[in-house]
Amino acid sequence: MDLTVQSKENIEYMIEKIKDKLQVVNGGAIRAESFDTEEYEELKDIYEMIIKKQSFSVSEIDAIITEIGKLRKR
Repeated sequence: MDLTVQSKENIEYMIEKIKDKLQVVNGGAIRAESFDTEEYEELKDIYEMIIKKQSFSVSEIDAIITEIGKLRKR
């Protein structure tokens, strides 16, 4: 997967990996179609940070979900 390319497919891939890594219970709350490619770099930064980390505290997960929520289309 070439994440240097800004595409809807890559957004979908990153969102799914983020949900898996954070063990998001309500996956419907974070949907790939809720994101534009305009926010791609920010989403990619969050994705890369999440993939590198082994575990997360509850407060870290809350903060990450909040940041992802800010990137969603209005």
